[in-house]
Amino acid sequence: MTSRRNFLKTTSLTTFGFALGVSSFAKDATLKKITPAIVSLEINPFIIIDTAGNITLVNPRPDMGQGSTQAVPSLLAEELEVSLEKVKIVQSDGKGKYGDQTSGGSSSVRALWQPIRKAGAAAREMLTQTAAKRWNVSTTECFAQDGKIVHRGSGKSLTYGELADDASKLEIPKNPKLKEAKDFKIIGKYNKRLDVPERVTGKAVYGLDVDVPGMVYASVLHSPMLHGKIASIDDTETKKIAGVLQVVRTERPMPHRKSEAVAVIATNWWAALKGKKALKVQWDNGDYEKTLSTQKYFDATYEAARKEGINYEEKGDFSAKYASAKQKTEANYETPFLSHAPIEPENAVVHVKDDGTVEIWAPVQGPDWALRDVCGYLKVKPEQVKINVTLLGGAFGRKAYHDFLLEACHLSKELKKPVKVTWTREDDITQGPYRPGMLSHMQGFVENGKITGFHHHAIGESIAGQVFNGLKDDEADPWLTGEISPENSKYNFATASKVSWTNVKTDIPVVWWRSVYASNFGWGQECFIDELAHLTGKDPLEARLAILSDERFRKVLETLAEKANWKEKLPEGQGKGLAVFRSFDSISAACVTVSRQANGVKIDKVVSVIDCGYYVNPDNVKAQTEGNIVMGLTAAIKDGITFTNGVCDQTNFHQFNLMRINEAPKMEIHIIDSGANPGGVGEPGLPPIAPALGNAIFAATGKRIRKLPFDITNLS
Repeated sequence: MTSRRNFLKTTSLTTFGFALGVSSFAKDATLKKITPAIVSLEINPFIIIDTAGNITLVNPRPDMGQGSTQAVPSLLAEELEVSLEKVKIVQSDGKGKYGDQTSGGSSSVRALWQPIRKAGAAAREMLTQTAAKRWNVSTTECFAQDGKIVHRGSGKSLTYGELADDASKLEIPKNPKLKEAKDFKIIGKYNKRLDVPERVTGKAVYGLDVDVPGMVYASVLHSPMLHGKIASIDDTETKKIAGVLQVVRTERPMPHRKSEAVAVIATNWWAALKGKKALKVQWDNGDYEKTLSTQKYFDATYEAARKEGINYEEKGDFSAKYASAKQKTEANYETPFLSHAPIEPENAVVHVKDDGTVEIWAPVQGPDWALRDVCGYLKVKPEQVKINVTLLGGAFGRKAYHDFLLEACHLSKELKKPVKVTWTREDDITQGPYRPGMLSHMQGFVENGKITGFHHHAIGESIAGQVFNGLKDDEADPWLTGEISPENSKYNFATASKVSWTNVKTDIPVVWWRSVYASNFGWGQECFIDELAHLTGKDPLEARLAILSDERFRKVLETLAEKANWKEKLPEGQGKGLAVFRSFDSISAACVTVSRQANGVKIDKVVSVIDCGYYVNPDNVKAQTEGNIVMGLTAAIKDGITFTNGVCDQTNFHQFNLMRINEAPKMEIHIIDSGANPGGVGEPGLPPIAPALGNAIFAATGKRIRKLPFDITNLS
């Protein structure tokens, strides 16, 4: 695999040129020349233009399918007035100079919208100033075009490469003038994904493709009960397999605890896997047969629903108002544990070298977080670690949880050679971490035909608590504010509203999943809003609009109603349902149409509307939203993760089913050009899908679904 240093060498970056960046971390950064001695320029993020005219961007956000390898260079190319083909990309390596480098929270474009564009605009101004000085003309007579600065009057031009060295002597503009949206040529326009051909032809490098000289392969056997301890190991049959080198005790370091494991080391992956299957390990599972139970976990959540939670926020005295309300209702809405199941399972290559340095090749969502975790685990300094980030074959939050990477670190340190750890699909599904199962206890009341009271009691394991050990027993999960606060939904409950929390803990490992808590709590919020709408006697759309004054929300819902033909009279047996949810600074709404078939229903169509503010490529917005629709429907009607007697009941895709292409409904995606600051795209389309489906089923059948997942073919 081409390393960052070799890439820089092969692209002539050792010639004189200049590099710059604009960052909230380095506002007073000064320009420096690019020479062999300063390849590691202390500025973030930065672009490099050499005297040959090569333009290189250090991309601080790994690509896990969301398209950062096109979106980020698009921001730069727009301001630099060059085509996307002219921007070469180097992935950042986790060092602090690049700032936040984690792909998650739908944050890539949101976070880099200003910094990358400012870097490009600053470079454009400096190159323009250099050209104007050479021609002895005003900068107003010059303009940037296709990698050149052109003199408007004479038509003469100079390439960026010809100007780079002199431009490097100038001070970086602190507030370069950014292009206005009306002048965009790349941002907001359809552009081909230049990274697709390599992915289709197999040339793209993913973690599973990495092959390092001297590397050995490891297949790790974990306890079926997750946290069991090794009682005994019988590796007799394993050592008979050709290619097996040795069997090693190892460990799985998770954020909240470590678990024991056994690794089979071999000269090739097939031998390592066969050796693992032949291995006989007796586990001391303690009480996990009793405690690792999703049924007991959910029993505890329903018990918590009968009690008061920790008050997170409240307007008015909800309990008193609810007690005296004449028209009121309450309900529980359940969402299951879910596996991320990325198509590329977890894997990493690590070489802990004799000199104390560490080199890593891995598909991780955040090299900065990976660097932090590796340094903490191996007790080394950041400057001793080099991380080569590959493309990720899916992640959805899973590959920002570095247990698999630290397993490879442990084994390489023990074996004193590069080790490639690869999880099987069975490891991935049975070991977690998972999206936490959650319960939403909902209460609400209506007055004079309007929803005026609303209480969302969120119940379950806390990601902030388990993963980050950042939640006190008497504290509500702080992430609730970005999910179910009325400030987030913009619903105006005139009489009273309340958000409360109860932490039901579990030893089942959890972590964020696509759209994090929004995928859990959107289900309860938007289905229950429908229940209250029916209590008012109003249409669900009209009931929502009656308590929404925010113009962006109203525009999204009104656009959805128009595009989905919400008011049309449907034939008998058909029904439509809608839902709207705000997450990651974007507003997304969905309308699902279903039709009755035998004892169940068929999903006929999904119409989705998203207001994500400014966006880079509408084609990518639509692709991400389509993915959200499929994943949202899968989470609603396929399998959840369950634990019985301490063991995960699902082991592979025959038990943890995903929606197939022949099951996917017709989809329409509509983007609202609101001109607002960029919001997320990779996740916001998911939260409204399940509740819109649930509401559609009620409209078609009169049956209210409150527990996910459910069998769509049999609702009886």
